[in-house]
This record gives sequence, structure tokens and C-alpha cells, in this order.
Amino acid sequence: MKIQLTYDRPAHIHTDLLVVILDENTTFHDLSGSPLGETVRRIERDIKEKKLKSSYFTALDSKLAPKHLLVHSTSLNRSYNVWETLKTFVANSLRVARDHGFGNIAIALNTNDAAPFVGKAVEGAILGGYTFDRYKQEKSKVDKIQIQIAVLEDHEESNRRNLNRYTIVSNAINDARTLINEPGGVVNPEYMAETARKVAKEAGLDIKVWDEKHLKKEGYNGLIQVGRGSASPPRMIRLSYRSKKAKHHLAFVGKGVTFDTGGISIKPADKMWEMKGDMSGGAAVIYAMKAIAKLRPEVNVTGIIPTAENSPDANAQRPGDIFFARNGKSIMVDNTDAEGRLILTDGLYLAGESKATHILDIATLTGAVVRALGDSIAGVMGNNPELIQAVIHSGRNQGESYWELPLPEEYKELLKTPCADLNNIGGPVAGALTAGLFLQEFVPPGAAWAHLDIAGPFIKEKDWKYYEAGAIGFGLKTLVDVAERFNEYF
Repeated sequence: MKIQLTYDRPAHIHTDLLVVILDENTTFHDLSGSPLGETVRRIERDIKEKKLKSSYFTALDSKLAPKHLLVHSTSLNRSYNVWETLKTFVANSLRVARDHGFGNIAIALNTNDAAPFVGKAVEGAILGGYTFDRYKQEKSKVDKIQIQIAVLEDHEESNRRNLNRYTIVSNAINDARTLINEPGGVVNPEYMAETARKVAKEAGLDIKVWDEKHLKKEGYNGLIQVGRGSASPPRMIRLSYRSKKAKHHLAFVGKGVTFDTGGISIKPADKMWEMKGDMSGGAAVIYAMKAIAKLRPEVNVTGIIPTAENSPDANAQRPGDIFFARNGKSIMVDNTDAEGRLILTDGLYLAGESKATHILDIATLTGAVVRALGDSIAGVMGNNPELIQAVIHSGRNQGESYWELPLPEEYKELLKTPCADLNNIGGPVAGALTAGLFLQEFVPPGAAWAHLDIAGPFIKEKDWKYYEAGAIGFGLKTLVDVAERFNEYF
């Protein structure tokens, strides 16, 4: 997909489809003095008078430069803020162009107050133009559509900066979506490691990968336990970005279970295929590190991905097994389907060994958070209010929603077992909270920590906002935004 800025007035652009967006508070277009202006004003009146209930599409006079017109109004979509609505409209416009066989579109952002929205339009185009069709005979042609964004020349520097920034991040998200969408029979721990090696080479990141031999030698027993039943042995991946001006060290720890059958505590068959995406946190970390290496924020960032496949066989861990985590605490495995937290104990320990001052772990961790918050909102909890608020604020900036959940001390009682220091599950209630309390036991002393449970929005059964059905790459935008704003937050 080719996206470029144009400084022509929207009415003068030769394009198959001109896209105009109407908003009560923001003027995104400048069609004054053109025949198109009256057409758009008439459509706007019809929308206000509720004569129109959806976006308006029409062919234009052959004498005009644009051949077709598509008008969206934010008043017809109150579900999201104007940024998210703009991205959704851009994605929808691409699909209209695809369905009509158009080769190019132009988006009118040619007004003084439109500069902050250029990046959002780019994001809507890149994320909205993504499709996972590797295994289909019929391929999508959306990515062949050329896009022009009409902007004012006196905002050229900020417009180009927004275009470049959002192109980098959005392409990283699409790379993560592809990794998540791939079948579990393709993506295994070594595939994750090889993907990270390619990213490191391309982006100039330092990388280290622990294989099963070195994991055993160094006592990373969470990964060893979870990966025991799989023909594909576990890996630990560490990607490192360093800034010469950094005052802090931020670590991301992403859960990388490449397929989760539940192990001996096997999952129900219904929708088990979605568990190919149980490495969504790890995918988000790998490609967030790629974006960060290109954007170069002034903070040191380490990305850690503990990755394993959770399968049942004669060697798999059993309910009732006990092992010692890397920090010395013993864990009884009451349920082998609570495996993500076991491998995260290793990732959190390595974050401490890497001298991280602030740690974000991101994981498709619990069904309980989905029951609490649904499939569009992630949970966040931790030991540092400022870091939690940074996640929520960055998520809001980028269209990813988080809700803070508590870590009540009294619920630690639910993790007690007579046979070990900790049980790996906490009973039938408050599952998201007891999972967070479990992880807290393995946070390095003195580190600020927040846990992002993305089990709800990591995948969608139907098209959602500007995403097609399938993997979302949820959390990557938040991680990158936190890194970019880190010195504002702390």
C-alpha cells in the first residue's frame, strides 16, 4: 500500500474516490469555492435532519477531478472517540474502493486543525488494509490501493512526522497480526526465536536466545515445566534497545505460549483453535521492539519473550507436580492450564537480571478477565499507580482500552497450598486478580510493575472498528507509546 501526502485542494485531486469526513467540532476538509462544497453541505444537512442513516456514496460529474465521493459523519457513529472513528472511516473507505475496483482514494484533511489526525488516518489505512490471506486462493487487493492524504503545506513537517511514525507502528502491528494468525503447527518456540532474530538483524537490536539446555542449567524451570509435553522445546528470547540519553530502563515481558491445549488439564474443544494466539503478548513485544528501534525513544528498553508449547503427552507436567521457580519459590501445579503465569515467572526474573527499573508484562492470561471486562477491554494491575496510569493513558491515546483491577492482599490466601509456597491457581472466583497476585510474587524487588491481561481483545471473531476478523496485535501500540512518553510519565 502506497500512502503519500498531497498539497492539492481536495476538489482538485484526480482520484477514483474522494473521502470527506464530517464532525461537529472539527473541520477535516476545505471544499469552499468548489461545486463539491454545496454537495457536501447538502449531505451534512440531510444527516443532521436524520434523512441519512449511514455514510453517503455517489458518483460525481465527469467534469470534476474526483470521480466519486464518499461522505462519513461521526454523528452516525457514537461508539468511539473521533480518532477511533476517523480510523474506522478510513478503513471502511478502503473497503468501498476495493468493492468498486478503485485503484486510488484521497482523504480530505486539508484544514488548519487536521494535522494531529494525519497519523490516525495513516493508521486506519494500514491496519484497515490488512488481511491474512496466505492460505487462500483468492488474494485481497486492498493493499494495492494508492492513498493520498490532502494536507496543508504549512504543516508539512508535522504531517510528515506523523505519517512516518504511524507507518512504522502500524506495519509492526500487522507483522504481529500475521505471526499470531499463523497456525500453531507453523509457529513454535523456535519459530518465535527465529522471528526475533530476523527482527533484531533488521532493526539493529541486540538479541540473546536461551535454548532448553541453557534454560535447565540456569534454573528457568517454569519454561521447562510447561514445555515438557511438547515436541518443540521452549525458548527464552531477549531483545535489547539502548539509548545514550536514557535515565531509566523499561522491560516488556510477553507471554509466548505458541499453542495452549491446556496440557493434562485439557481445554474444551470449542474454539481451542484460538489458542494459536496464546503468544499474542510475545508477538506484541517482538514487534514493539522493532518499532522502538526505529523511533529511538530516550529510554532503555528490553523485550523478553518466554515461549513454550503447552501439550499433553507422557512427559507433560501433571496436576500436583511441584517445582522451584528461578527466584527460589516453590509452586504446586494445581491446573496445567494455568501455564502462562509459570513461564512469566522466568521472564520477570530475567527482567530483574537485566536491571529493569520498570516492567510491563503482557499476556493472554485469564478467562476471568474476559468475564469481567468483555472482549474489547484489557485489564491492568500492578504495584505502581504511576505505571498503571501510564498504561491507561497511552492506551487511550492509541485506541486501546484498559481498566484497572485491584490486587487485594487478603486474596493471597487463595494461593496457599500445604505442599508448596504457592498454588498456581486461586480457586473459582477472582481468577484475574489471583493471577496478578501470583505474578507479583516474582516481580524483582524494587521494580515498578504492571500486568496487562489482554485475553479479551487479542482476537476478534468478526470485523471490529478498523480491524478485520482475526488477530488484533492488541497492546503493541500501548507499549510503544509508553516507551515514547516514558520521560513525560516519570
